[in-house]
Amino acid sequence: MVSRVRIALLAGTAALGLSACSAQYQTHGYVPREDDLQQIVPGIDTRATVEDVIGVPSASGVRDAGGYYYIESQVRSFAWQEPEVIDREVLAITFDGQGVVNNISRYGLEDGNVVPITRRITRTNDGEMGFIRKLFGNIGGLTLGDLDQQ
Repeated sequence: MVSRVRIALLAGTAALGLSACSAQYQTHGYVPREDDLQQIVPGIDTRATVEDVIGVPSASGVRDAGGYYYIESQVRSFAWQEPEVIDREVLAITFDGQGVVNNISRYGLEDGNVVPITRRITRTNDGEMGFIRKLFGNIGGLTLGDLDQQ
């Protein structure tokens, strides 16, 4: 009887331990369904009707004529490993200058490009100039004639 309890306890512990090591999948974001997109007609619908039919986008273009972007990602997490994006879909709706739908496009993870982030440093010509010299650098640079012309 005691050995059966031990075996059952050991089997339960092993099953629990193995289930903790299984991959977990999470979905982030929102991309509208195809039947909802069928209600949007390029050349007729506007920004307002797009928001009414499929909702507010995850992101939008910076300019006034910028598009709407609906983004959905699937992320796989496994034990101690870094989470990995296994699928991504971007729905881009572009508008013309009057805010009317121009185009509807879908992009997947395979369409993306890795963009390296670089650090850009702007160098100045006065890098070697000390603080005091910068502070008093313009003294004597003005003449009485410069003040009279204003």
